[in-house]
Amino acid sequence: MKNSLFSKTFLWMAIGLALTFATAFSVAQFPKMLYSIFGGSGYWIFIVIELVLVLFLSAKVMDLKPTTAKIAFLLYSFVSGLTFSSIFVAFKLSSIMFVFLISAAIFGIMALVGNKTNIDLSKIGPYLYMGLFAAVLTMLINIFIGSDTLTMIISIVCVVLFIGITAYDVQKLKQLSDSGLPEENLAIYGALELYLDFINIFIHILQIIGERDN
Repeated sequence: MKNSLFSKTFLWMAIGLALTFATAFSVAQFPKMLYSIFGGSGYWIFIVIELVLVLFLSAKVMDLKPTTAKIAFLLYSFVSGLTFSSIFVAFKLSSIMFVFLISAAIFGIMALVGNKTNIDLSKIGPYLYMGLFAAVLTMLINIFIGSDTLTMIISIVCVVLFIGITAYDVQKLKQLSDSGLPEENLAIYGALELYLDFINIFIHILQIIGERDN
């Protein structure tokens, strides 16, 4: 079952990422669409929708019908693409593609580590999430400070944290494969977790080494 679950999980994760990036790239080609999203309250509306969807999926994915869970995941990926479209304006396309490849390589290595290691990563998982909470709190504070140096430090810390969280999430999914829970629902749960891991690795590496489109 593990191989089947992993195949479905990574397939749905890839579909989600493809939908997000395709949506983001498409929206970035139309200034009017960009303005409608970022020019007023639209951006915050989409952020709230994203938050509601991810919380809903995280809490209820095992209780949903598989088709409903898949639709909710695709809807989340689409809405994320709308808010994600700004990166195709702020950064050069070549830089985005380069960072995507780096992120994919890092993610792939850590997913393999999480699958193959005999170390119990559940012991470090809580510390990783504590560190992530501290990083997010610092990020919010930095909104008012506006320090570029602090932004860079936060991004570096977040990359390190999500590298560890990726391995942790893959090992957790491996353990859940023997739990008797519905495989289709588990695949969407795992896809969502790993989607978020990849997106965060990508975003923060882009902040560190991305070439801005001035």
